[in-house]
Amino acid sequence: MGELFKSGKQAEANDLKNKSTALKDETRELTERLDGFEKELTSILLRIPNLPHASVPRGKTPEENEIVFQSLNEIPKLAENALPHWELTTKYDLIDFELGVKLTGAGFPVYKGKGAKLQRALINFFLDRATAKGYGEIQPPILVNEDSGFGTGQLPDKEGQMYHVGIDNLYLIPTAEVPVTNIFRDVILKNEEMPVKLTAYTPCFRREAGSYGKDVRGLNRLHQFDKVEIVQVAHPDSSYEILEEMRNYVASLLEELNLPFRTLRLCGGDMSFASALTYDMEVFSAAQKRWLEVSSVSNFETFQANRLKLRFREAQGKPQLAHTLNGSALALPRIVAALLENNQTPEGIHIPEVLIPYTGFAIIN
Repeated sequence: MGELFKSGKQAEANDLKNKSTALKDETRELTERLDGFEKELTSILLRIPNLPHASVPRGKTPEENEIVFQSLNEIPKLAENALPHWELTTKYDLIDFELGVKLTGAGFPVYKGKGAKLQRALINFFLDRATAKGYGEIQPPILVNEDSGFGTGQLPDKEGQMYHVGIDNLYLIPTAEVPVTNIFRDVILKNEEMPVKLTAYTPCFRREAGSYGKDVRGLNRLHQFDKVEIVQVAHPDSSYEILEEMRNYVASLLEELNLPFRTLRLCGGDMSFASALTYDMEVFSAAQKRWLEVSSVSNFETFQANRLKLRFREAQGKPQLAHTLNGSALALPRIVAALLENNQTPEGIHIPEVLIPYTGFAIIN
């Protein structure tokens, strides 16, 4: 255009200038359309769940889960006038559900006296057992940013179940899995550093939208609850062996508490968005006469690691995606419910022997 203007060919120069402007406008329009398509494609891809492991049973409902183990701990035979835990906690002044409603709302109980001590005892018992098994203890934040929620698969899948602090765009954690696993976001580990084993106690927050009825009464389903979590980052070649170790470890806690329990391998339709294989642990509630889920132990393979850009390097090789695993070890509310119900006697509620050094008392009466 400069040469055309210099040589006096103004009409040709202006024509070329107009064509250049049109190309710029078209490029800008196409770029905006491409950005829109890329965002739409990313949104679709982010909603595709992990692929189930070959051993996952086919099915859509909890009734199609596979029972893979049932403990030999006897289901206690209670007296005909045995009480469910929501009545026991009132009788012995352990938990005030109504006060929780006054302070916050339904699903936020207030633990009192020996009820509060039992909570603290269980947290310390679970943490001590985890650290004895080689898990490093940390105390993470209970608020996380969007990147953390995305990294472990809570976003965009479960935003409706999470409490959102809008003014700061932060989320209350649904489990310690989120902050603990995100420690390794954008990290390249050395092969010899794996497996990485961490444990953390945190309160957990879940909106549990749409949960109503008798099956969510008392401690059965809460908006805020306490949980000790275990997390591992593992080499892909050993992650399923580690999953079995984690499952057996959680089972050992239930054995020590002398709770009747069973282990389920979840069917594809009952697994979480991010999981490749999940075991659920359920304890039997003698007063309610039903099984209560108290733990999930899962292998996510590379699903979370891909989002987190969590990799490891063998010798001088290229970085590879690691496998991530986690498990509840354990969630407290239903453990407390089962302990109270299963151990009630005319004299009071007996505390499992392993917890007495932590509670400082052997019976609630």
